[in-house]
Amino acid sequence: MSSPLSDSARRVQEFLASKGFSFQVRELAGSTRTSQEAADSVGCDVGQIAKSLVFKDKKRDRPVLVIASGANRVDLKKIEAATGLKLGRADGNFVKARVGYAIGGVPPAGHSEPLETFLDEDLKRHETIWAAAGTPFSLFELKPADLDPLTGGRWLDLAERPEPGAS
Repeated sequence: MSSPLSDSARRVQEFLASKGFSFQVRELAGSTRTSQEAADSVGCDVGQIAKSLVFKDKKRDRPVLVIASGANRVDLKKIEAATGLKLGRADGNFVKARVGYAIGGVPPAGHSEPLETFLDEDLKRHETIWAAAGTPFSLFELKPADLDPLTGGRWLDLAERPEPGAS
């Protein structure tokens, strides 16, 4: 028998169920705070981790969610060029207050307010992916195509790529 979910993970599970998704939130003994820790905890490739990164839209002082492959660094210039946004770092207090979850456990949906969301095209390379579920110890498994109805996000090439000829 599994133990009850923590409050934040339960909120994510209830949100998913309320939207008709049957994903199962799992709380693990090991940390899922970083992409590598999450991949190690569930036994998948780091690229299968859908990390949720919150940035601040500097013009409107609003949170913006980027869901990126755990294997990638996000190229903010690419996102800004594609969207016209001006993005900056969001500190832990801003994220918790505006999104409703602490950094390291931000889920792809179910936030305190609607978030403009951008999705890393590289996630589509995987049959299944894993996303945070409200705490730095919880995840749920889904398919990349599930991110569309779950988040309403826009797919972009947002990964930082090495310059040709750079080593």
